[in-house]
Amino acid sequence: MSSIWTQEQLSLFARSDDLYISPFYSDGKTPGTPTWIWSVVADNALYARAYNGQHSRWYQSAAEQQAGKIQIAGKEYNVLFHPVSHDPELMKNIDQAYREKYGDSSYMPPMLQEGPISATMQILPRET
Repeated sequence: MSSIWTQEQLSLFARSDDLYISPFYSDGKTPGTPTWIWSVVADNALYARAYNGQHSRWYQSAAEQQAGKIQIAGKEYNVLFHPVSHDPELMKNIDQAYREKYGDSSYMPPMLQEGPISATMQILPRET
């Protein structure tokens, strides 16, 4: 069973705009090239969406390997990736977190479309 993020970590992640995601390659232990993506905190959890939906390379690797590394707020973490099922209330909360964090960006409106919504990942710490 995985652990959960602390409230201090979640607060830091909510303010940070520097998440780099590196799902493992097919060997299950070599992290891929770090990809900068947007992340949000909603319902006491860390989430990321793939701008290009489920066709995004990082999303496909994360969904297949379900583990990797992230770098955020100057630290690196071993993580687990869990695709988020379409829970309407949760998606509404994640959408709102995106609006609050990235509302001024012209790239934000597409993040609320079906493609990116269908490629929402929860990111959990992984004990090594």
